[in-house]
Amino acid sequence: MKEKQHIQSVLAKQSNQDKIEYRVQLNAIVDCIRFILYRGLAFRGHNESQGSSDKINFLELLQFLADHNESINEVLQKAPKNCKLTQYEIQKDIVNVIARETSKTIIQDLDNGFFSILVDELRNISVKEQMALVLRNVNKKGIIIERFLGIVHVASTTALSLKYAIECLLCERNLSLSKLRGQGYDGASNMQVIDLQLQELNNHFSEANTNLLLCMTCLNLSNSFVAFDKEKLIRLAKFYSSDFPGTDILALGSQL
Repeated sequence: MKEKQHIQSVLAKQSNQDKIEYRVQLNAIVDCIRFILYRGLAFRGHNESQGSSDKINFLELLQFLADHNESINEVLQKAPKNCKLTQYEIQKDIVNVIARETSKTIIQDLDNGFFSILVDELRNISVKEQMALVLRNVNKKGIIIERFLGIVHVASTTALSLKYAIECLLCERNLSLSKLRGQGYDGASNMQVIDLQLQELNNHFSEANTNLLLCMTCLNLSNSFVAFDKEKLIRLAKFYSSDFPGTDILALGSQL
């Protein structure tokens, strides 16, 4: 309806110089974000207004960079007031892009090999449940590598909920569960309860008792002795040496 305001007309009016200056500003912002991410620092503070004496890391670092680079300073000074490149929404978008590219590199380095996962449960400042996941693998040089893969918000902290979140995250990163060779849980206490129960069972039953239980399952009548296993029954007989002397054990195999 208004041809002069059409997006194509607006873009056509932009000079090459405008595009160059925009790229200079964007590159400076990306460099600041990469520095903050690498150092694990906070991006924003409670007061980022123009008159604030402490705007926290991102804006302060960008200003420091401009103070020591004339071309960047000139571009920032000339930037229109409605430019949103320094706004937190753009910061989050760039961080997400960097996260995706970093994840791609991690998966490529894994080279479809075996891996294990380390899972921890944590809450953010708003008391929302989250799950952090780390990949652990051995590279071609035999060095153990641990890399943070991502944080996932979970609806609850039940074992099933955490299991579903793990599967979704691995699937999203194109990682096959068939390559998973180990799991470790720290704060993910519901998954760790499972490990404690297994440990408690092992403490209550010795290796001999465990073997007895496993062998006795072969005597189960259900489904026409579907659990029948001759080797396990011979092993069971060896626990009762007074009832099954050596010669009887030799004959037991053919009898079974």
